[in-house]
Amino acid sequence: MAQIVNNKKIVLKDYVKGFPKESDMILKTSDTIELKIPEGSNGVLVKNLYLSCDPYMRGRMTKTQGSYVDSFTPGSPINGYGVAKVLDSGHSNLKKGDLVWGGVGWEEYSIVTAPETLIKIEHTDVPLSYYTGILGMPGMTAYVGFYEICAPKKGEYVYISAASGAVGQLVGQFAKLSGCYVVGSAGTKEKVDLLKNKFGFDDAFNYKEEQDLVAALKRYFPEGIDIYFENVGGKMLEAVLLNMRLKGRISVCGMISQYNLEQEEGVRNLLSVITKRLTMKGFIVSDHYHLYPKYMEMVIPLIKEGTIRYIEDVAEGLENAPAALVGLFSGKNVGKQVVAVARE
Repeated sequence: MAQIVNNKKIVLKDYVKGFPKESDMILKTSDTIELKIPEGSNGVLVKNLYLSCDPYMRGRMTKTQGSYVDSFTPGSPINGYGVAKVLDSGHSNLKKGDLVWGGVGWEEYSIVTAPETLIKIEHTDVPLSYYTGILGMPGMTAYVGFYEICAPKKGEYVYISAASGAVGQLVGQFAKLSGCYVVGSAGTKEKVDLLKNKFGFDDAFNYKEEQDLVAALKRYFPEGIDIYFENVGGKMLEAVLLNMRLKGRISVCGMISQYNLEQEEGVRNLLSVITKRLTMKGFIVSDHYHLYPKYMEMVIPLIKEGTIRYIEDVAEGLENAPAALVGLFSGKNVGKQVVAVARE
């Protein structure tokens, strides 16, 4: 008879308006799970090791239609990207003991009914938690948004907002490897220091200390900006548009300043898109996962050589996952926010 164990879960209480709170999520401790896949199923039973906290998850906490990803269901576990170990499998490509990353529930154990969405981890000589970040969805986001959409050239001027986060810290380092001049913005002195001293940005500034973002960007980019990696939106985007160079490119990854507003802000200065012949393109990383092997071929050697540096902010224990997720929206995290559920 298969073992039956307790399965702690983080459940969404109800749909959220405004800024999410820890109390919008509940730690449920009473559920149990059988550690076996039903006969004939092609599902996969996994033990979750690390969970990823990502800004896009805020949109899933609201009832929306027509989005690229479904809303969470109140009363059910939150789900997102994670790293897990296979305990039982009905899928031919995955076996017991395999390590995987992909979509899992915010719980100790998950049954994944679409195992083709899981990616088997081949490189285990790097930290497993990296597969929530640099070797997972955020890493691919940085790669696609910078290389595929912005097509950087040596000597170009690159600006990154929310630059110390999971994606921004990588974009800045990719830009330096491409021979670009790179400036990033962040919300604390600690993060600004990290950008300059740890990640090798040419310069960085605290946007909260700037009264006039247009003037600030003019100060850091007197010649203008060739590439803007957009993570913030709102007033930041307005200021960037006035500072872009002719035929500049804007890769629209996210707009975290808008996620908790009931009514999104309008953006001025869009005439610059015409007068400066700008290319501004949004993207969803899941459309580009066919490039994952190509990305891994590039990034694994850079990690092992120490050429690329990566910082994580790890919250220990499933019970601390709600605070970790909510903290993203007030900038509490330094680097990639990860929740360690269990360690391999």
